[in-house]
Amino acid sequence: MRILIVEDETVAARGLERMVRELLGSKISSLHIEKTLLGSQCFVKENPVDLLFLDLNLDGDIGFDLLKEMAAASFLTIITSGNVAEAIHAFEYGVLDFVPKPITKERVKLALEKYQSNSGKSKTKYIGIKQENQLQLVATKEILYIQSFDKQIKVFKKNGEKFVHNKSLDSISKILPNHFLRIHRSYIVNRKQIKSIETGSGGFYQVELVTGIKLKMGRNYYKSLKATLEKI
Repeated sequence: MRILIVEDETVAARGLERMVRELLGSKISSLHIEKTLLGSQCFVKENPVDLLFLDLNLDGDIGFDLLKEMAAASFLTIITSGNVAEAIHAFEYGVLDFVPKPITKERVKLALEKYQSNSGKSKTKYIGIKQENQLQLVATKEILYIQSFDKQIKVFKKNGEKFVHNKSLDSISKILPNHFLRIHRSYIVNRKQIKSIETGSGGFYQVELVTGIKLKMGRNYYKSLKATLEKI
């Protein structure tokens, strides 16, 4: 796992590094610390990262400037901040978790467990997608479905627009709101846009969306999706 810690206070940065190393041990392939907004921006452009720990107050610079850019990145972000109000806003940009200061090992452990699983109730309102050197913020409520595509994903909106995004299907599933459901190894669907489930002989399953689009459904996902829809 490749980790980046962005924190301007040396003591806090080293303390977080120690906790992360104690919790993850040999799972860490690299761990780097940056103290400035500019330094972190340069680092992520030149180095692969899996998980970012981001302080929102960087010696006068606002971490949100980096956060908006990182919403379009392939890695996931955990906020470390003493400002709860900032954290609530940060969840709108698809952060995985918020660890309040002063940071404890127990709270870092919970955040890492969330990273390693698909659990958690996300409040993500926007997904940042880079389009021709510009950042496009796509509202999750406008997303119809998401398809895996050559180690990337395609995000399809209700209005017919589609975007290529660098996150994997597994990564994006960790930050999407709970009404987004996996129906196949290649598809995540907005449950609110499902019209019906169709079945046939020979293990045939597919989902029809309100737009008329039909998507192949995996047998292993049929029972859980059917049960979910029946509860609505």
